[in-house]
Amino acid sequence: MDILVVGSGGREHALCWKMRQSPLAKRLWAAPGNAGIAQCARCVPIAANDTPGIVAFSVSHAVDLVVVGPEDPLTKGLADHLRAAGVRVLGPGADGARLEGSKTFTKDFCHRHGIPTARAIACASAAEALGHLGDLGFPVVVKADGLAAGKGVIVAANREEVQSAVERLSGTGHLLLEEFLAGRECSLLYLCDGHAMVPLAPARDYKRVDDGDRGPNTGGMGAYSPVPDAGPDVQREAGRQIAQKVLAGLADEHIDYRGVLYAGCMLTGDGLKVLEFNCRFGDPETQVLMPRVDGDIVPALTACADGRLDGVRIGWRDEAAVCVQMVSRGYPAAPETGMMITGLEDVPEDVVVFHGGTRRENDHVMTAGGRVLGVTACGATMAQARERAYAGIGAVRFEGAHWRTDIAAQQGVTAKEERQ
Repeated sequence: MDILVVGSGGREHALCWKMRQSPLAKRLWAAPGNAGIAQCARCVPIAANDTPGIVAFSVSHAVDLVVVGPEDPLTKGLADHLRAAGVRVLGPGADGARLEGSKTFTKDFCHRHGIPTARAIACASAAEALGHLGDLGFPVVVKADGLAAGKGVIVAANREEVQSAVERLSGTGHLLLEEFLAGRECSLLYLCDGHAMVPLAPARDYKRVDDGDRGPNTGGMGAYSPVPDAGPDVQREAGRQIAQKVLAGLADEHIDYRGVLYAGCMLTGDGLKVLEFNCRFGDPETQVLMPRVDGDIVPALTACADGRLDGVRIGWRDEAAVCVQMVSRGYPAAPETGMMITGLEDVPEDVVVFHGGTRRENDHVMTAGGRVLGVTACGATMAQARERAYAGIGAVRFEGAHWRTDIAAQQGVTAKEERQ
C-alpha cells in the first residue's frame, strides 16, 4: 500500500513510525512532515490545510490510504474532498468533525443522545457570558466554542477570574460556560466506521505547562498508558454510556463517521462524563499508544476507512509507555524557535524520540514550534518506562528547553492489570 499521513507533529511521527513497520506499507509519505518524520517517510512540501494540494497529490500518486492527523483540515472538509475524488481516507467529514470543531454542537449532541456530560450554558457573546456569572457556581470552566489547539479552556475560581477568562477568549467567537467536574481525566479513543467501534487502550495526558498541574493549558505536556483508574469496568461503562450512544447518535443524524473518535472524559464520583470529543488521534496520546500496539496497525486503519470494522481487534503489548514533551521557552504563549537540537544520537536505544516542532537546516535539527520533542519509552512497569523516558530527556539539549518532571509519577499499574 501507498500511504499518505497529513500533518507535521509528534502524533504524525508516531503514526509514521508505527506504519513504517508494516509489511503492507510499500511507500509512506507525509505532508508536510518534519525532521523526525523524514527518517521513516518521504516528506512532501504540502501544508496540512492545502486541501487541493493534498487531493491532487493523492490522486496523481494513486495513494491507497490517507491518514489525517490534525483537526483543522478535517473540520474544513478535507476527508469529504478526498472521498469525492475516490481516495480512501481515515478521518470524518466536516459534519462529523463538528464534534471537535464546535463545543456547543457537541454539548447539544450529548444532550440529544443521552451521553453523560457536564451542565453548560452556551453564550453568543462576552456580554451574555458575563450575564451568567455564578449560574453554575465556582469554579467554572470557560471554553472557546471553536478550535483552539488545546489552549481554549480556562478554569476560573471566582467572578474576577471568569471575567478575565471571558475577555481572553471573547475574540474566538461563541463561548461555553461549563460546570466544573472534580475527578481524574482520561483519554478514551476509538476507531469508528459509523457502524462499529474498536477501542484503543486508555491513556492520560497532562495539559498544564508546569509541574503539579500549574500554569496555562497547553496542547499536552506528556502522557502515559495504561491508566490505573481506567480498567475493564470503566472501559465497559465507557462502551455502554459513551461509545454505543455516540454510534447511535451518528446514525440518527445520518453522519458517516469513518475515523478516530477521541472522548476526553472525567472519572467522577457519579461515573464517567464527557468533557470533549476530538475527531482525530490525540497528541501526545498517540505517542504512548503506537508503541503499545502489538502487531500491524495498518489493517485496522484500512478497515476503519472502508467501513468494515466488525470483527477487527487491536492487540496491546504487556508494557507501560510514558511520553514526556520537551517544549520551547515561552510555550504556550510565545514559543521561541530556531534553536539547534543536540544529543539526539545519544538517546538510549530503548527510547524513541517523536519530533513535533522541528525542521532540518543544513546538517542540523532545529526547533520550529512550541512542542518540540516527545521523548517516549516503554517498560515492564510504569516506573521503568518513566525512568527510561527521563533518561532520554537527559541526553537531548536545546536552548530554553522546558519539560515537566512529574509525568506518570506514582502510577504503578501494569499492562496486565489494565485488562483483568
